[in-house]
Amino acid sequence: MTAQKRISFQVVRDEVKRRIESRIWPQGSLLPTETQLAEEFNCARATVNRALRELAEQGFVERKRKSGTRVKKEPSKHAKLEFSLARQSVENQNSTYRYALVERNVVSSPGWLASQLSVSSDARVLHVICMHYADNRPFQLEERWINIDSVPDVEHADLNTKGPHEWLLNVAPFTEAEVAFCAISADGRLAEFMGTTAGTSMIQLERTTWKDGVPMAFARMTHHPGYCIRTRY
Repeated sequence: MTAQKRISFQVVRDEVKRRIESRIWPQGSLLPTETQLAEEFNCARATVNRALRELAEQGFVERKRKSGTRVKKEPSKHAKLEFSLARQSVENQNSTYRYALVERNVVSSPGWLASQLSVSSDARVLHVICMHYADNRPFQLEERWINIDSVPDVEHADLNTKGPHEWLLNVAPFTEAEVAFCAISADGRLAEFMGTTAGTSMIQLERTTWKDGVPMAFARMTHHPGYCIRTRY
């Protein structure tokens, strides 16, 4: 007997979004119930619930407990941020890219990371520090902690020629991410990595990723002074 393919919440979310954007379900219209959608997509009601929750957060629908889910009359526009690999960013500016692995160690999750990833304090994580260069000038310092339980192959992955971000995207891409942008002042250690002086202002990106609800990794990516982030919406 052939096992039936499991439908993910992303499939349900994207199809509902498509129907809204193509006006199959016009503004103000009432969507089918969660039970009806679960039957249509042949998935669990919890899967539909999660898909609709995300669409509500993105401003496409509004949900009321007794009256159901409706397409918003004026769906909100949300900026879409796309984060390229350091390699791509460097090459897109017509510079020569170079990567250097600084350090990698398997460690027990420190307390702050256990809280961030919702894992036990003795969870094994791969801690990686690496540098990305543009024309031999520091472009980005990447520091990443990867939950080995969720990505077992990473423990023995070859990270000598490509960074953990690139490896993860190729082998175990995430399904969800939480991102924070931080304005920081470089301390002595960071200044040495980035070829600048202590106190220099820089942008640091912090990102937590999950795969199908399972915590994968936490990363800090610090960019060279003057780095600019652009988005379009």
